[in-house]
Amino acid sequence: MLPFSKKIVTDEAMRPVAVLIDYQDWQKIEQILEVHQLQQKEELNINKYAGIIKLTQDPLQYQQQIRDEWL
Repeated sequence: MLPFSKKIVTDEAMRPVAVLIDYQDWQKIEQILEVHQLQQKEELNINKYAGIIKLTQDPLQYQQQIRDEWL
């Protein structure tokens, strides 16, 4: 965890409502988040699952069949 100086702002009941940090620290956080999000997008590739499931029944017919069982 990177050391950031912060101030916690509270309301009259001493409940935390906001956190104040230096703008430079905020820029560092945004850079870290951007890199992390790009990595997540690269890792999440649903195309690798295409064609894996072999269906024996039409999905809409199956859904209707299951819903009919609720009645």
